[in-house]
Amino acid sequence: MANALITPDIIAKEALVHLDNNLVMAKLVHRDYEREFAKVGDTIRVRKPVRFTYRTGPTMALQDVEEGNTAVSLDNQGGVDFGFTSKDLTLTIEELSQRYIRPAMITIANEIDMGIFGLYKDVANWAGTPGQAVDGFPDFAQAPQRLDEGAVPDDSRSAVMSPADYYAMLGSISALYINDKAKTALERAKLGMIGNMDTYRAQNVPTHTVGAWGGTPVANTTAQASTWANVKSTNQQTLAVTGATASAAFAKAGDVFTIEDIYDVNPVSKTVLPRLKQFTVVSDATADGSGNVSLTITPAIIVSGAYQNCSATLGSGKDLTVLGTAATGYPVNLAFHKNAFALVMRPLEIPAGTVGGARESYKGLSVRVMPVYDGTNDVSKWRLDVLWGVKAIYPELATRLSGKA
Repeated sequence: MANALITPDIIAKEALVHLDNNLVMAKLVHRDYEREFAKVGDTIRVRKPVRFTYRTGPTMALQDVEEGNTAVSLDNQGGVDFGFTSKDLTLTIEELSQRYIRPAMITIANEIDMGIFGLYKDVANWAGTPGQAVDGFPDFAQAPQRLDEGAVPDDSRSAVMSPADYYAMLGSISALYINDKAKTALERAKLGMIGNMDTYRAQNVPTHTVGAWGGTPVANTTAQASTWANVKSTNQQTLAVTGATASAAFAKAGDVFTIEDIYDVNPVSKTVLPRLKQFTVVSDATADGSGNVSLTITPAIIVSGAYQNCSATLGSGKDLTVLGTAATGYPVNLAFHKNAFALVMRPLEIPAGTVGGARESYKGLSVRVMPVYDGTNDVSKWRLDVLWGVKAIYPELATRLSGKA
């Protein structure tokens, strides 16, 4: 009988194929941490690279090894559930796949890709002019230039753009082509190698809406620099600000801003770069009744040593300037090295006592299929589950690129 072919194992295999074919962002990020996880809810610590300063002369100048780390958690379980009748089970797997499994896995792939895109809020670099369309190479080139100036490795770089900017770029580069419909989502989305970066389009490119930033915000005190030893696990600090609109919402998580007279530096040579250092707000912030507001920001302000990232100590009364216009949305195109972000997935356990459950894993992806039969209504109910987690491991290896609003 035909329905003997439709088993949880077959559905799991088919689901995994569709998941693999419909991921875009998930295939461009770091994927090598899965083996370090053991169970749902696990958290691992990932070590960050150590930096040193150059010694001049023959006299030894011993430096402390201050190794930072960051936490990656496997904490997102979700999926899609659906049911069909016993009559539907007489369909071929190809028919069942197109009617049920493929739409379900497109939904799951979309959620995973959006989860990775949501990490943009940890990325402080923002190249280009907010609202400026990326419709030619000079606009696009600001992204790889920013990565170069930040000493980001040349290999494994990617850029993912909104459809508006993707097609604007496509129109300006006549040598590129559109892939056929038989390819995976990643292959169909590929624009080509531009500026030493594999470039793609994605409908999930997020739009960031800038906070209110009311008033005339300035730094409240000079004593706001930090040291790597104090922030090496988070690279965050609190910035005291005054002059905001009293008792009003001020900043949103993901807002990027600069501070007057604080310039960026090359992370290796410590050469001062000809642009102000950019910071991103980690969490939403509201001013108190006196117009004071505490911003949790990243990166932390470090003005000396091997981890120096700013040209000078913060001065009291220095102006803060947000990028973009308040309450305005901007698409967040991303250019990044694959180690900027991480995705982890692990197979879910099949509960003891379950009859007919199955799971399949392939290239770091894993799907669990669980059948539940409703005898009263003669309906086969199925749940498809995935377990995953995302993290901005090295957000300094990425930059936002302004695009068309």
